Amino acid sequence: MTVLTPELLLQAYAIGVFPMAESRNDPAVYFVDPDQRGVLPLDGMHIPHSLRRAVRRRRFEVRLDTAFEAVLDGCAETRVNRPDTWINLEIRRLYSELHLAGYAHSVECWQHETLVGGLYGVALGGAFFGESMFSRATDASKVALVHLVARLRHGGFALLDTQFVTPHLRRFGAMEIPRARYRQLLAHAIGQAATLPLEADPGDRIVLDYLQSMSQTS
Repeated sequence: MTVLTPELLLQAYAIGVFPMAESRNDPAVYFVDPDQRGVLPLDGMHIPHSLRRAVRRRRFEVRLDTAFEAVLDGCAETRVNRPDTWINLEIRRLYSELHLAGYAHSVECWQHETLVGGLYGVALGGAFFGESMFSRATDASKVALVHLVARLRHGGFALLDTQFVTPHLRRFGAMEIPRARYRQLLAHAIGQAATLPLEADPGDRIVLDYLQSMSQTS
C-alpha cells in the first residue's frame, strides 16, 4: 500500500486530482478526478450587498495561518445537516504537514479572540485549491472567502479551485467546467509566480480595495 506524503499530494494537485475519505472513521484516503470541476472566477465573484456590508463593517478580525489546526477541526465538525465528514485522521495529518511545509493555509475569522469561522486550502504556483470551510457565527465563512479571493487577486493567482459546486458556492459565482478545460487552466496557473499575502492587513486595505474594484466593474 502506498504511503501518502505531502509531496505525493502536491503531485496529485498538479495533475488535477485531490484526496478525500469516505467518512471521519474510515482510515482510507482515495483520489477524486471529477468529470466536471468547480472553480470560482477570481474576477467574477458575486458578492451580495449584505455580505459587502459585513466585510466593510469589519465584524471579524481576519487572520491567516495563526490557527491552522483549529480551522481543520472546525471544518471536521459534524452538523445537523452534515452528520459526517470526509476529514479523517489521515487527511488531518497530511494537511497539517502541508501547512508546516508552507503549502496549506487557513483564513480565519475571529471575534474577541474566539475563532468563529474560516477555511483552508492549498497554494501551488498560481493555483489555490479550496478544501473546506466552517462557520460558528453568521457570515463568518463567507467573509473568510471574500478575504481569500481578495488576497489571491492581490498576490497574482490565476485559479481558485472549489472541487465541486454546491448551491452555497454557486451564489458567489462558482461554476462547473469540463475536466479537460480545468486541466488547461490548471497547467497555466501552476506555472505562474504568485504569493499569498499572509501578513496582517491594517485597515483591511486589500479586501476593501478589492470590493471597490468589483463595484467599478459590476
